[in-house]
Formats: sequence, structure tokens, C-alpha cells
Amino acid sequence: MPTSHADVVTEHASRYLQQLCKHWAHKFPVAFDLNHGTIDLSLGRTVLDADPAALHIAVTADEAGSLERLETVVTDHIKRFAFREELTFDWRKASAA
Repeated sequence: MPTSHADVVTEHASRYLQQLCKHWAHKFPVAFDLNHGTIDLSLGRTVLDADPAALHIAVTADEAGSLERLETVVTDHIKRFAFREELTFDWRKASAA
């Protein structure tokens, strides 16, 4: 399945991870704690890992055409939560094994 990753530099990674998971918990299957979260969206799966310096995001789409859409949806939501800082999302496609 198509996958991509982004490492987003921020001191507020855990906060954004929790906000995103709580935001979608009413609509999709979600599991999270302070440092790890998974969200099973209709477009695919999002896995989030927070450390003190960055939010690490992996998205896996059910089909290739949905991967960019999933990246955009996740990016847009996190940017809304992080309106006080300018975040950079450099999505990198995972190579096929």
C-alpha cells in the first residue's frame, strides 16, 4: 500500500498528536497516548509519533490516488491546530519493497 512520511519540527508534537486524535475520534477509529497515535480514516491510516523535537507522521492509503489527499487532509488539520507557529511538512514517499 502506498505510504509516505513527514517529520515536522515542533516543540508541541504531543499536543498536536492529541488534538488530531481527539478531533477525529468521534468519526473514525482512533487510539492514542501522549507519544503515539493511530487514526483509521476512510482514505487510509495515519500513525503519529511525538518526541520533544518533532512530530513524526506516516500515512498509508488504501489506493495510490488517495495518498496525496490523505497527506493534505492531515497537513491542513495540524496546521489549523498550530496556528501560532509555521510548520513545514516535507512528505517523502516510501519506496516499494
